[in-house]
Amino acid sequence: MTLPELKEVLVGAGFKPFNAIQIFNWIYKNNIYEPTLWTNVSKKVKEYLLANYDFDLPKVVWHGKSTDGTRKFLVAFKDQKTVECVAILAESGRMTLCVSSQVGCAIGCTFCHTGTMGLTRHLSAGEILGQFLATTKWVRENDDPEFKYTNVVFMGQGEPLHNYDNVKNATLNLLEDNGIAMGQRKVTLSTSGLVPQIEKLWDFPPVNIAISLHAAHNNVRTELMPINKAYDLERLFDAIRTIPLKAHRRITYEYILIKDLNDRQEDIDGLTKLLNIKESKINLIPFNEYPESRFKSPSKTKVKWFKDELLKRGYVTTVRVTKGDDILAACGQLKSMEDQLNLWS
Repeated sequence: MTLPELKEVLVGAGFKPFNAIQIFNWIYKNNIYEPTLWTNVSKKVKEYLLANYDFDLPKVVWHGKSTDGTRKFLVAFKDQKTVECVAILAESGRMTLCVSSQVGCAIGCTFCHTGTMGLTRHLSAGEILGQFLATTKWVRENDDPEFKYTNVVFMGQGEPLHNYDNVKNATLNLLEDNGIAMGQRKVTLSTSGLVPQIEKLWDFPPVNIAISLHAAHNNVRTELMPINKAYDLERLFDAIRTIPLKAHRRITYEYILIKDLNDRQEDIDGLTKLLNIKESKINLIPFNEYPESRFKSPSKTKVKWFKDELLKRGYVTTVRVTKGDDILAACGQLKSMEDQLNLWS
């Protein structure tokens, strides 16, 4: 629940609104998940909570650490369904959690390992936040007592806007001052281009927005992303123009570079026609290969050329450093299959 929702529930049960703030502080700030240990909460409130709610975290059933410091977690829920989430350490010291929003994904992008799963179900807001809390607790207890996330990106398994309400509530709790208290610029919501939901973003917390673009021409984008059949580039950008941007904010366009498919001169020309220079940032992602994929990564020389050509035209352009590919934790490599436990055991 969000803080206002919890206040409403508690008041309806005969308690005070400030009890909700106490509970949020214990869970999200103090990371204490056993109500009997909450010293400033009344016995009646604790009895009510224990009789009606579950405070167990999801279970970390597997953890792997890359040579570059990236950590991948396989997290299991009450129904034994699992997702993967990834903790990414940047050179600046930032620790970003790449969080999943669904078990599987319905979008079916052909370059994405998760896309081969299909969709099993949405995650609840609690299961989304549970990845943040459970992995924090696991690392603190097993490796680093000072471990802390500084950023969250909704770029794990699933299409976040397909699970709009739960992702919105999870985001509100990430930003809540009495909760995790993360800044708006520290949270990034990514979407493959679900147009009806993009048009609802006026009602979403003002976090960073990333669009999985990956192609500047409809025929190429449809090959990579079947969603383009329903919402082509014209419809997508009509919807993007409705997104309310705060001053000095840009929309990030994720662009996976695939050898001989979308790394050509005509792709650069197409991007410059599509994207507004002042409101756009292009994040180039060299394709991360995984078993059975038919796509290949371009050479480092080709990636540099593509970036330099966009920079010459005035676009803010970065290349995402591949992290965790040795444990299949890089962008596009996540897939919550139990047989991966055998692969990495």
